[in-house]
Amino acid sequence: QVQLVESGGGLVQAGGSLRLSCAASGATFSTYAMGWFRQAPGKEREFIAAISWVGGNTYYADSVKGRFTISKDNAKNTLYLQMNSLKPEDTAVYYCAAATLSPTNYYVDYARSGRYDCWGQGTQVTVSS
Repeated sequence: QVQLVESGGGLVQAGGSLRLSCAASGATFSTYAMGWFRQAPGKEREFIAAISWVGGNTYYADSVKGRFTISKDNAKNTLYLQMNSLKPEDTAVYYCAAATLSPTNYYVDYARSGRYDCWGQGTQVTVSS
C-alpha cells in the first residue's frame, strides 16, 4: 500500500500561483503512475493531470492545459502540481492519487478515478476573485 500526503493548498487571488506537493511512502516501488484530481462542492471528482512514474509521460485535462504543470521527483517520491493563472473556478479540494495495480492500457484511461487505488486526504485550494 502507498500512503500519500498532500500539502501546499491555500487561499490565493485570481491570477496567482500555487504549488501542490504529494509525498508518497510505503510500497512506492509498485507505483506506475500518479495523478491529481479535484472536487468542488456539489460536483463530482474531476481529473486534472497525471504522469507515468517511469517514462514521465504527462496528461492534462483541457480545463488546465497550459496553466498547470505536473512533475515528479523520483528520488524524493514526491509529486508536484504547479498551478499558474488560477481562476475562481479552480477552487476545490485537490487530491493526489497513485496507481499500483495492472498498468495495462493506462494511456487510454488515465483520467478515470477508478484506475487509481491509493488516495491522499486532499488539500483545499481557494481562489478569490
